[in-house]
Amino acid sequence: MRRLLNIFMVFVLLFCTGTAALAGNDVSASADGVIPDPIGEPAEDVDVGEILFGHIGDSYGWHITDWNGKHVTIPLPCIVRSSTGWHVFMSSKIEHGHEYEGLFLAQEGRYEDKIVEIGPDGEFVRPFDISITKNVASLMFTAILLIALVLATARWYKRHDASEEAPKGFTGLMEMMISMVNDDLIKPSIGEKEYRKYAPYLLTAFFFIFLSNLLGIVPFFPGGANVTGNIAVTMVLALCTFVAINLFGNRHYWKEILWPDVPIFLKFPIPIMQTIEIFGMISKPFSLMVRLFANIMAGHAMILGLVSVIFVTVKLGPVINGSMTAISMLFGVFMDCLELLVAFIQAYVFTMLSAVFIGLSRQEEHA
Repeated sequence: MRRLLNIFMVFVLLFCTGTAALAGNDVSASADGVIPDPIGEPAEDVDVGEILFGHIGDSYGWHITDWNGKHVTIPLPCIVRSSTGWHVFMSSKIEHGHEYEGLFLAQEGRYEDKIVEIGPDGEFVRPFDISITKNVASLMFTAILLIALVLATARWYKRHDASEEAPKGFTGLMEMMISMVNDDLIKPSIGEKEYRKYAPYLLTAFFFIFLSNLLGIVPFFPGGANVTGNIAVTMVLALCTFVAINLFGNRHYWKEILWPDVPIFLKFPIPIMQTIEIFGMISKPFSLMVRLFANIMAGHAMILGLVSVIFVTVKLGPVINGSMTAISMLFGVFMDCLELLVAFIQAYVFTMLSAVFIGLSRQEEHA
């Protein structure tokens, strides 16, 4: 019971910290709630949309908080190729509307918050951009952290005889999770003969998604980035599964797609079944991509929406605002706990479906 209470208090602390960070980040925006300043004059309004999309979206700098009216931001490398050549600089060079070597952040329009330059016709033009943005930096951090965790686990097994001594603590937790994914998901879905070929990829995908989801819940640096809620990241993960399915699919798999066992008029001269099978082949990774992206992004949006209630109700008076703040805090802690479950479930589902799809591509023809 004491452990559960401690975990609950940690989540309360994390949510309160995130709320304070959001308050500091967005009091200078404009919108529905009014925040009074210490001398009684109304301050600038709060834009709920900016709170939601500003934290879900990507950025060139990693904003930490506001301190004494100043933004505390970790600048990240910007790497772009414009009409004048390659440019490498830190994102602090173009903050607050500044221009650097003809490059600046667009404040509105199609390329809002993206690095642009002025073209010959006076229009904004996006250069070739491979900058290290917040999501990219978080992705790199997650990959390095995952490598460190795996190496730490492997180090224990090098120093101990697992047949005589059972691992404890973190190593025991890692062994339990690896055994669960490998024995309960990968092996039954792909088969005893084939599963070892795909286990490294599927285990990596599971732990990368799970760790990214956990870091996304943490409201302070180095957490808070919306990595798996970015459709570009989920698209690459789904593309890897698509390659594993179709590049290594056996002859029976391709026969069922190109010449399935159906009446001849359904596949010749009009390839009706082939078209359906190819559409299904494409829709499988597409469903993986959209499911992971939508669930994680929706979870972040719901938590941020609950936080925004605190600022929206400021103009309704201290009683209503205080009551809604307490309700928002309670529901926020509940949503954080729910997001922990969602973080695991989404990693589990992505890995399970990937293993099932790969297993279907490796089945042999039955007599």
